[in-house]
Amino acid sequence: MTEEYTIPLESSGARLVAHRLEDDGSFPNNERLSLLVYVGVLHLPKEEPAAAIESLFHQHGWGGSWRDGVYTYHHYHSTAHEVLGVYGGTAQVQFGGPDGVILEVGRGDVVVIPAGVAHKNVGSGADFRVVGAYPGGRRPDMNYGRAGERPGADERIARVPHPEADPVYGEGGPLDEHWPAA
Repeated sequence: MTEEYTIPLESSGARLVAHRLEDDGSFPNNERLSLLVYVGVLHLPKEEPAAAIESLFHQHGWGGSWRDGVYTYHHYHSTAHEVLGVYGGTAQVQFGGPDGVILEVGRGDVVVIPAGVAHKNVGSGADFRVVGAYPGGRRPDMNYGRAGERPGADERIARVPHPEADPVYGEGGPLDEHWPAA
């Protein structure tokens, strides 16, 4: 089950969509921390848009960045939260496992994925590209919803620290409002 709510952001035309995704038995998801989608929040330059996103994330303590797409199979990370900044094309990404919510993301959108939340690219154009990063020097592991991953994955998810800052807005940003500190 997913609980969705939307609030406007201060940026012109941008909005925040939040989904709380429950454990489905295979994928733990994260019942405490919502998936956050910042729709239309980034106004990217034509030249080097990926570098602009990397700089923004790095400025707010989200590092270990990479450039690519989203895997076409369900997976989740139990050791780190993840942020995705879209700098090219559009995609339909499913969050929460096979029965989860499918969202369309495109250039200028940012998705903050709590540790434990499954995600999968279910359809995209050849031009779809994202920058991914992780807070506080964390390194992600890979989990696939297979037997034997839990309860170890659940224990690791519970120990992932709260990010020091929102990846887009910095300290005091929407992440702090929607993700309670432990």
